[in-house]
Amino acid sequence: MIKSSAVPIQNKLIDRFGRQVTYVRISVTDRCDFRCVYCMSEDMEFLPREQVLTFEEIATLSRAFVEMGVTKIRITGGEPLVRKDVVGMLAEISQLDGLDELVITTNGSQLVKLAEPLKKAGVKRINISLDSLDADKFKKVTRVGDLDVVLKGIQAAKKAGFEKIKLNAVILKNRNHDEVNSLVQYAMEEGLDISFIEEMPLGVVDSHSREEAYYSSDEIKRDIEQQFDLLPSTKTTGGPARYYSVQGYDNMVGFISPHSHNFCDTCNRVRVTASGLLLLCLGQEHSMDLKRVLRANPTDLNKVKQALIESMEIKPKGHDFDITEQPVIFRHMSVTGG
Repeated sequence: MIKSSAVPIQNKLIDRFGRQVTYVRISVTDRCDFRCVYCMSEDMEFLPREQVLTFEEIATLSRAFVEMGVTKIRITGGEPLVRKDVVGMLAEISQLDGLDELVITTNGSQLVKLAEPLKKAGVKRINISLDSLDADKFKKVTRVGDLDVVLKGIQAAKKAGFEKIKLNAVILKNRNHDEVNSLVQYAMEEGLDISFIEEMPLGVVDSHSREEAYYSSDEIKRDIEQQFDLLPSTKTTGGPARYYSVQGYDNMVGFISPHSHNFCDTCNRVRVTASGLLLLCLGQEHSMDLKRVLRANPTDLNKVKQALIESMEIKPKGHDFDITEQPVIFRHMSVTGG
């Protein structure tokens, strides 16, 4: 039985800059059934099973975060839905008192069979990666993905009735930048929000030059405005996206811009990798080994909470992404947690 005191030492996670952490992204696996060119190398070495957090450890960690003021947990990977029995773990986390939102990010490959179970497990919102509507381009970006399977997965998610479904598209120049308006049109017609993401310079990729492939949010927005009227919105989902409403539609277009519009000043997020490493910043190596804490104190939640409090002292002010340089951060996005 896990012990937890009635009055914790501190019930909020506040860093040195006065930012409160209310949102945590937890990766349940570094494995994926796609090999997206911006996320990983074609030949990846994955973690041995014993180095990956167990579902029990993830549930314990989630409880600690929620008891310290986290209101939103996003489950990520790799591809989280390739991990066996993940739905049962999600159902347990969704019952945590104080958790407002349990959300998940997926590539959509497993949604035909898992959308309904995810909804029943308590997942409120779902983000689905969709970088192209052209089957050949989709295959090139994902290396192995089947566009038709993902599109059917999106329909299964709509049928399941999640509170919100959002598409995510990483835009690469001369790969899929010419599809921006087609993706917006698809999202609007399907009644979905969509966010466009600048490529994160994490890990060494072997398929392209990140400097050459960089396509900024400003360029994407300019392209969209040739066909759609965008109106600034105050909407937020607790993450880094800047949202715009689209005249004539009920859904939104968002931009996640780590390079062109740094969002660090208002950062309210931390990430936990599949191996239990707490990353205090996406683009820095400041971290704490929570797996060590969990396995040394399997029944003492207060030890985990104390580690989380201490981690706030090393959360940096922001990242230093530079698209023109080889990455200082050598972990791939799949390892970091997408």
